[in-house]
Amino acid sequence: MSWFGIWWAWVVAGFALGVLEVLLPSYIFLGFALGAVATGVLVGLGLLGGTLPATLLVFAITSLAAWLVTRKLLGKQAGKAKVWDRDINDN
Repeated sequence: MSWFGIWWAWVVAGFALGVLEVLLPSYIFLGFALGAVATGVLVGLGLLGGTLPATLLVFAITSLAAWLVTRKLLGKQAGKAKVWDRDINDN
């Protein structure tokens, strides 16, 4: 059995991607992390057949769904710094 059929390998990869998301916040790794953990849970429950294409397809679909949900909940990132027009200390 290779790594894609081992449930805890997916969960560990998901947690590693979660740590990477904390170190490099961009909300991209978060979708992959949630997808890997969900795939690990499905492999652990025996709901996946254990073939590489099926496992990778489930990982891709759950990662995309998780990314879309987090983007919807957290909103788009503008990519630039906030410019303040007024100081709170000015009356």
